[in-house]
Amino acid sequence: MHVQEMAQAVNISPDTVRYYTRIGLLHPRKNPKNGYREYNLTDHKRLKFIINARQLGFSIQDIAAILEESDRGQAPCSQVRNLVEKRMIEIKQELENTQTLYSRMKTALKTWQNMPDKQPGDASICPLIEHWSESTAHETTK
Repeated sequence: MHVQEMAQAVNISPDTVRYYTRIGLLHPRKNPKNGYREYNLTDHKRLKFIINARQLGFSIQDIAAILEESDRGQAPCSQVRNLVEKRMIEIKQELENTQTLYSRMKTALKTWQNMPDKQPGDASICPLIEHWSESTAHETTK
Protein backbone atom coordinates (compact mmCIF):
# COMPACT_ATOMS: atom_id res chain seq x y z
CA MET A 1 0.00 0.00 0.00
CA HIS A 2 1.07 3.55 -0.64
CA VAL A 3 0.53 6.51 1.70
CA GLN A 4 -2.84 7.44 0.19
CA GLU A 5 -4.15 3.88 0.48
CA MET A 6 -2.98 3.58 4.09
CA ALA A 7 -4.65 6.85 4.97
CA GLN A 8 -7.92 5.87 3.33
CA ALA A 9 -7.89 2.43 4.95
CA VAL A 10 -7.99 3.97 8.43
CA ASN A 11 -9.73 7.26 7.61
CA ILE A 12 -6.90 9.68 8.37
CA SER A 13 -4.96 12.15 6.24
CA PRO A 14 -1.94 11.12 4.18
CA ASP A 15 0.04 13.78 6.07
CA THR A 16 -0.66 11.92 9.32
CA VAL A 17 0.69 8.70 7.81
CA ARG A 18 3.77 10.59 6.61
CA TYR A 19 4.24 12.13 10.06
CA TYR A 20 4.11 8.76 11.83
CA THR A 21 6.59 7.46 9.26
CA ARG A 22 8.91 10.45 9.67
CA ILE A 23 9.04 10.05 13.47
CA GLY A 24 9.73 6.32 13.15
CA LEU A 25 6.46 4.75 14.29
CA LEU A 26 5.91 3.18 10.86
CA HIS A 27 8.60 1.45 8.83
CA PRO A 28 7.63 1.19 5.16
CA ARG A 29 10.11 -0.12 2.68
CA LYS A 30 11.15 1.95 -0.31
CA ASN A 31 10.42 0.52 -3.70
CA PRO A 32 13.81 0.51 -5.46
CA LYS A 33 12.16 1.04 -8.86
CA ASN A 34 10.27 4.23 -8.09
CA GLY A 35 11.36 5.31 -4.58
CA TYR A 36 7.82 5.26 -3.22
CA ARG A 37 7.21 4.07 0.30
CA GLU A 38 5.27 0.85 0.43
CA TYR A 39 3.39 -0.12 3.56
CA ASN A 40 2.61 -3.74 4.39
CA LEU A 41 0.09 -5.45 6.66
CA THR A 42 2.33 -4.97 9.71
CA ASP A 43 2.45 -1.22 9.05
CA HIS A 44 -1.33 -1.20 8.67
CA LYS A 45 -1.77 -2.97 12.03
CA ARG A 46 0.69 -0.57 13.69
CA LEU A 47 -1.17 2.41 12.26
CA LYS A 48 -4.48 1.12 13.60
CA PHE A 49 -2.80 0.56 16.97
CA ILE A 50 -1.45 4.13 16.95
CA ILE A 51 -4.89 5.55 16.16
CA ASN A 52 -6.52 3.50 18.94
CA ALA A 53 -3.83 4.57 21.39
CA ARG A 54 -4.25 8.25 20.45
CA GLN A 55 -8.03 7.92 20.99
CA LEU A 56 -7.26 6.65 24.50
CA GLY A 57 -5.14 9.72 25.20
CA PHE A 58 -1.67 8.24 24.83
CA SER A 59 1.02 10.69 23.75
CA ILE A 60 3.28 10.05 20.79
CA GLN A 61 6.12 9.40 23.27
CA ASP A 62 3.97 6.86 25.13
CA ILE A 63 3.10 5.11 21.88
CA ALA A 64 6.73 5.03 20.77
CA ALA A 65 7.72 3.43 24.10
CA ILE A 66 4.92 0.86 23.87
CA LEU A 67 5.85 -0.05 20.29
CA GLU A 68 9.52 -0.27 21.22
CA GLU A 69 8.70 -2.66 24.06
CA SER A 70 6.58 -4.77 21.72
CA ASP A 71 9.26 -4.73 19.01
CA ARG A 72 11.70 -6.18 21.57
CA GLY A 73 9.28 -9.06 22.11
CA GLN A 74 8.20 -7.83 25.55
CA ALA A 75 4.55 -7.51 26.59
CA PRO A 76 3.83 -3.80 27.12
CA CYS A 77 0.52 -4.38 28.91
CA SER A 78 1.72 -3.49 32.42
CA GLN A 79 3.34 -0.36 31.00
CA VAL A 80 0.03 0.52 29.32
CA ARG A 81 -1.92 0.03 32.57
CA ASN A 82 0.55 2.22 34.46
CA LEU A 83 0.38 4.96 31.83
CA VAL A 84 -3.43 4.95 31.88
CA GLU A 85 -3.57 5.05 35.68
CA LYS A 86 -1.13 7.98 35.73
CA ARG A 87 -3.04 9.82 32.99
CA MET A 88 -6.37 9.28 34.77
CA ILE A 89 -4.96 10.94 37.90
CA GLU A 90 -3.77 13.88 35.78
CA ILE A 91 -7.14 14.17 34.02
CA LYS A 92 -9.02 14.04 37.32
CA GLN A 93 -6.90 16.94 38.60
CA GLU A 94 -7.48 18.87 35.37
CA LEU A 95 -11.24 18.32 35.72
CA GLU A 96 -11.19 19.57 39.31
CA ASN A 97 -9.17 22.63 38.27
CA THR A 98 -11.60 23.29 35.42
CA GLN A 99 -14.60 22.97 37.74
CA THR A 100 -12.98 25.41 40.18
CA LEU A 101 -12.32 27.88 37.37
CA TYR A 102 -15.89 27.51 36.09
CA SER A 103 -17.27 28.28 39.55
CA ARG A 104 -14.97 31.28 39.91
CA MET A 105 -16.03 32.61 36.50
CA LYS A 106 -19.70 32.07 37.30
CA THR A 107 -19.32 33.98 40.56
CA ALA A 108 -17.44 36.79 38.81
CA LEU A 109 -20.09 37.12 36.13
CA LYS A 110 -22.86 37.21 38.75
CA THR A 111 -20.94 39.87 40.67
CA TRP A 112 -20.37 41.95 37.55
CA GLN A 113 -23.95 41.82 36.20
CA ASN A 114 -25.04 45.09 37.80
CA MET A 115 -21.73 46.91 37.76
CA PRO A 116 -21.45 49.82 35.33
CA ASP A 117 -19.07 49.84 32.38
CA LYS A 118 -16.25 52.35 32.89
CA GLN A 119 -13.90 53.84 30.36
CA PRO A 120 -10.23 52.93 30.74
CA GLY A 121 -7.99 55.62 32.14
CA ASP A 122 -4.49 56.19 33.40
CA ALA A 123 -5.10 54.09 36.50
CA SER A 124 -7.52 51.58 35.08
CA ILE A 125 -7.91 49.09 32.25
CA CYS A 126 -11.07 47.23 33.33
CA PRO A 127 -12.38 47.74 36.86
CA LEU A 128 -14.27 44.45 36.74
CA ILE A 129 -11.05 42.47 36.72
CA GLU A 130 -8.94 44.96 38.67
CA HIS A 131 -11.26 44.92 41.66
CA TRP A 132 -12.02 41.22 41.49
CA SER A 133 -11.27 38.92 44.34
CA GLU A 134 -13.18 35.85 45.41
CA SER A 135 -13.61 37.21 48.94
CA THR A 136 -15.11 40.48 47.64
CA ALA A 137 -17.35 38.54 45.28
CA HIS A 138 -18.68 36.35 48.06
CA GLU A 139 -19.50 39.44 50.12
CA THR A 140 -21.32 41.02 47.14
CA THR A 141 -23.37 37.93 46.28
CA LYS A 142 -24.54 37.22 49.83
